[in-house]
Amino acid sequence: MKTTCLLLGLALAPATIAAGGHDTVTVDTLAKTSNSWNGSALPGYGDGTPEVTILRITIPAGVTLPMHRHPVINAGVLLEGELTVISAAGDTLTLSAGDAIVELVNQWHYGRNDGDGDAVVVVFYAGLAGTAITEAE
Repeated sequence: MKTTCLLLGLALAPATIAAGGHDTVTVDTLAKTSNSWNGSALPGYGDGTPEVTILRITIPAGVTLPMHRHPVINAGVLLEGELTVISAAGDTLTLSAGDAIVELVNQWHYGRNDGDGDAVVVVFYAGLAGTAITEAE
């Protein structure tokens, strides 16, 4: 219980924390929003059993993903490379390593790696058990 409270406190802390007077733990907020990257409001959570999925996705240089949508809230951080995300409406977001993204929900979009190396992104999906996290067009 103490460990859970400490981890929760670290996750919520907006400032630097001294850890036993030796090393310093820093907490950087990469994203905190009620909107996806194009400004659309995120939907409310559905009823049912919550299910969190965390994926590490590697998109090779020159690869374009197919058009798809996510029926659940998801967010990620690009760890390596470059990634461009384009919505069906033509909105475009370009990410570089270290950038966070709060993805579109129930809106068609695709990603494209225009860089010279792999784009590696870790994505967290907040869904419901038995519900798909991605749907192809």
